[in-house]
Amino acid sequence: MAALRRALAHATVGLPGPAAGLIPGLAIGDTALVDDTLDAQMKTASLTHLTAVSGANCAIVVALGFAAAAALGARRRMRVAVGLTLLVGFITLTTPEPSVVRAGAMAAIAMIAVLTGRTATGIGVWSLALTVLLVLDPWLATSIGFALSAAATAALLVLARPLAAGLGRVMPRALALGIAVPLSAQLVCAPLIVVLTPTVPIYGVVANLIAAPAAPVATIVGLVATLAAPLPVLQQGLVAVAWLPAAWIAETARLFAALPFATAPWPGGPLGIVALALVGAATLGLLAPLPRRRLRTVTRAASVLVVSVTAGATIAATVLLPVVSRGAMPPDWSIIMCDIGQGDAVLVRSASEVALIDTGDDPELLSGCLHRAGIDRIDLLVLTHFDRDHVGAAHALNGRVDTVMHGPTTERRETDIVRALGAARTVVAHAGMSGMLGDARWRVLWPTATAGEFAEGNDGSVVVEMGGGAVPPAIFLGDLGATAQRALLRSGGMSSGLQVVKVSHHGSGDQDPGLYRRIGAVIGLVSVGAGNSYGHPRDTALALLAAAGTTVVRTDTDGMAAVSEVDGRLVVWHAGTRDVDGPR
Repeated sequence: MAALRRALAHATVGLPGPAAGLIPGLAIGDTALVDDTLDAQMKTASLTHLTAVSGANCAIVVALGFAAAAALGARRRMRVAVGLTLLVGFITLTTPEPSVVRAGAMAAIAMIAVLTGRTATGIGVWSLALTVLLVLDPWLATSIGFALSAAATAALLVLARPLAAGLGRVMPRALALGIAVPLSAQLVCAPLIVVLTPTVPIYGVVANLIAAPAAPVATIVGLVATLAAPLPVLQQGLVAVAWLPAAWIAETARLFAALPFATAPWPGGPLGIVALALVGAATLGLLAPLPRRRLRTVTRAASVLVVSVTAGATIAATVLLPVVSRGAMPPDWSIIMCDIGQGDAVLVRSASEVALIDTGDDPELLSGCLHRAGIDRIDLLVLTHFDRDHVGAAHALNGRVDTVMHGPTTERRETDIVRALGAARTVVAHAGMSGMLGDARWRVLWPTATAGEFAEGNDGSVVVEMGGGAVPPAIFLGDLGATAQRALLRSGGMSSGLQVVKVSHHGSGDQDPGLYRRIGAVIGLVSVGAGNSYGHPRDTALALLAAAGTTVVRTDTDGMAAVSEVDGRLVVWHAGTRDVDGPR
């Protein structure tokens, strides 16, 4: 089986675009070739279930085998035997993912019912399958994949028909059914998904309506291509055919992810779950037919109220709040520390040109920061090193960067990240490099030619100085540890009079007090996630910054922060307030 999986992955090499990586996922559940950009777009468009094989694929394979056996005149027992054989083979080939296990159990129970001549209702099969699986493996109860698969299936069995009946009052029946299927699944699954990502996809139902019909074709052709591995020419031809529906899905995801307001923010935790469940119930009450007139009137009035309030709040949070927040930000900012959780993303602006130092790990948080700052394009992107909390959101900038400067790397994944950005110019940073950003000059201080022992990782972080052109003299330390910091200090390359320091490694305890005394900055920027498990920033780091006379601004308590120079004074804006440190 492993050889078949490898052969299919190899057969997709050379096919154009990210769609090639979808073929193994749709056919046999191998998502290794799905790049980060496409994965993020699929999540934004609510098409994640099409990234890899799911319970629906399992049902398609078994149903086709069962139907083919019936068309050939096979008796009931033979049809069931064919279906069960295909079921076992498919699960073995795709590896038993929770959604596939759930679908497999339901398919097996349904075929046993056929074999015994009993009538099986969908919800009855669903209930028995879940009961058996949870008795055999109680740990499935902790699997979010299993929960989503079970919830989506229940939604289709219970809600799709009444939703289609309600929508059928105002649109053609076929279209109503097409909308009801993804809508019912989204209404039930959204409260579970919001636990993982506190956002709601706005165009999810429409994206699924367009993309979902291509999935069965890609699944069937891709699966046949997998089995055709002994015949390479045939396999290549089948993979090329499977690329067409996969490309349709990938392009749908790209299109809807790129639309304005593709997602709406939503509170996480128990409050978010309950609120989204209430909105789902209100939507159902608004669309589904109800038997009694009085019940219908009261339910729809309450549903209209809930949906209207939610829609108003969503529009305010998605459209109005960023505009108001942007207006509150000082227009003369020169440095912005984005609030992107446990990671780094710092903007520097001079004379309308913008640099971004690292991207953080969350593309939505990065995009939100850029939106609030009014930034659409990055003139210079500095990737200090390739830890995920510094480059994980880089794909959100694909096609929007002019120059990329990055630290040393030998890993293919890292070079793929840089290549996908599509920048006109890419350079590997080393000490001595310099250039202009608007009216500000930047210089690379680290890594030096003699820093071989700090070749990659935290201690290989690119360290940059910037200043001039309304940008206060600043140094950005990446994730350098104390040993590398001492080496940087000994190199003698730092300027004097630095006013702003981006504190290394989110304020970890691995700091050199001598470096911060030498810098002597007025402001220390600490980009750190609230309640992070590392204990950042450490008390020792805060103490040495205080000893150096540096005032700390940190994203976990202050949120997004902007620095500017006004009449020779450094001004820090955060959480809607302006704090003036004093003349400089």
